[in-house]
Amino acid sequence: MAKLYFYYASMNAGKSTTLLQADFNYRERGMATMLWTARLDTRSAGLPIASRIGLEKQAHLFEAGTDLWADVTAANAVEPLSCVLVDEAQFLSRQQVWQCARLADEANIPVLCYGLRTDFQGELFPGSAALLGIADALVELKAVCHCGRKATMNLRVDEGGKAIKSGAQTEIGGNERYVALCRRHFSEALQK
Repeated sequence: MAKLYFYYASMNAGKSTTLLQADFNYRERGMATMLWTARLDTRSAGLPIASRIGLEKQAHLFEAGTDLWADVTAANAVEPLSCVLVDEAQFLSRQQVWQCARLADEANIPVLCYGLRTDFQGELFPGSAALLGIADALVELKAVCHCGRKATMNLRVDEGGKAIKSGAQTEIGGNERYVALCRRHFSEALQK
């Protein structure tokens, strides 16, 4: 029986790298996969899924109106899929998370979702909240704070490295905009 997985972590935990390794493992065994990522993440020039260590792969792009059930089952009818992998899963809508669950339950295709749990204010993203609620398996990937403890928070910073305390939930960026911290150092940075 296929399952819906949610691999979550703070920034810099290797989510995209882990996804690309899983994709490689399936394909190395001759199994077809389908990769997805959010259209709004435009940091990578050319290939939609790119890890910080240099691995890259082409992927389908989802946005708010994308019907993952329809698109994946149509592709599966042409070439049977062994796995669907979703990067930046925090940007999925609640409805799209349920479509992923349906792919696992009804189409018997494992769906591996990778994303952030919380935003820069410690609030759940809608996609992450839905995945935490209904995924069959939750897997926390580890990132490390500068103090050596597990980093669970994503601090948004300005050009000078100072904490940003308010703003839109979604602002795409990498190491120049976000710092992965443990809860203690996240809280301290917000109090400055």
